[in-house]
Amino acid sequence: MQSNAARQLPLDLPHVVSFHREDFLESKSNEAALALVERWPDWPSYAAAIVGPHGSGKSHLASIWAERSGARVIPAHLLARQDVPRALTTGALVVENLVSGDFDEHALFHLFNLAKEDGASLLFTSAQPLESGMAMLADLASRLRTVPSAKLDAPDDALIAAVLVKLFADRQIAVDQDLIAYLLPRMERSLGSARALVAKIDAAALAAGRPATRAFVSQLLRE
Repeated sequence: MQSNAARQLPLDLPHVVSFHREDFLESKSNEAALALVERWPDWPSYAAAIVGPHGSGKSHLASIWAERSGARVIPAHLLARQDVPRALTTGALVVENLVSGDFDEHALFHLFNLAKEDGASLLFTSAQPLESGMAMLADLASRLRTVPSAKLDAPDDALIAAVLVKLFADRQIAVDQDLIAYLLPRMERSLGSARALVAKIDAAALAAGRPATRAFVSQLLRE
């Protein structure tokens, strides 16, 4: 007969991350980028960019814009010239994670030209400014330099704390500010890291059959 203290087997159920507007938490670090997204379609140009470090919320903002505009979403490295007309069929396109040297420059140049010709809208996300040597093709480099961009800073403590509280609440886990204050100096400042940390704590608490208290989490992080 198993002891009451025996570890429970947590169910491996997927936890869906919501990227809707109501799930986006605003702060000084992201207010300019959020304003850019919400200003559409009254943009100064047919293209815009959100620039920021990993885990700063670029994908969430791109998802909000895609929902507003009906845009398709494609990773920059998968964009091929022959796919450009189909990618623009909804009149809007998100090109995610533009990285220097990791995309087809001729395909992207064709995308710019066709979007302008068709009156379509483009939103780029990137960890680096689009004008900083992103392309070798001179005409494309010139296009990229003219794209208005909004900068995302790394999430500050206030935003990370709010995200942690929401992530725990999404999993029906009640936590106090003591636990949040304990976690903040012990984690990477990114939204992705916050999600991974909450998932780890949730799984461990379920397996142990214990609440996610500061004492429990402290022991977990020391192991």
